[in-house]
Amino acid sequence: MSMRPRGANEDGSVLLLTLGYALLALAVIFVCVCATDLYIAQKRLDSLADSAALAGADGFTIEVDGEQVHAELTDEGVQEQAAALLAAMPGDATLVAADTPDGLSARVMLAGSWHPPLFSPFVPDGVPLQATGTSRTALQ
Repeated sequence: MSMRPRGANEDGSVLLLTLGYALLALAVIFVCVCATDLYIAQKRLDSLADSAALAGADGFTIEVDGEQVHAELTDEGVQEQAAALLAAMPGDATLVAADTPDGLSARVMLAGSWHPPLFSPFVPDGVPLQATGTSRTALQ
């Protein structure tokens, strides 16, 4: 057995480990940034769907039955109000459906897509997003 000094054949191995860990850290940072941006994009679409449903709930007509007065929603009124709100808002959300299931509630479904803010081979290029908002109208 020959006695050689400790670390004689290990010159430069720390540099390779450091580079490997730095690349791993960059990949994790890219994935975290993209995941956060995806979460924010979904929350924005959810908020826009809620706003469109609230606008759709404002598309009611007043119905009088004897002495009773109540608000009545129609599919056309909900769709018209939701489309008007989407036209005024920036973004690429599209109106999938806008209707009233019971004449008192407005239900709006929107679709959009998300693209990563940073290039990364670990994250898909585009993800379809969908959000549904519901709002109820009441006349007091």
